[in-house]
Amino acid sequence: MPECENCGSFVTEQYVRVFAPSEMTTVRVCPECPDMIREKGGVREAKSQRNN
Repeated sequence: MPECENCGSFVTEQYVRVFAPSEMTTVRVCPECPDMIREKGGVREAKSQRNN
């Protein structure tokens, strides 16, 4: 089962298909990672907290 590389949370295969680069089998960050965001092929710390 795919897991988030940042926090280890479970993510669905559909979520991976949508949000991961085609060469990856998992995501770098997920909705459970409020302190991190994807940016320009990488991951960085969020400047502010997300509103969930």
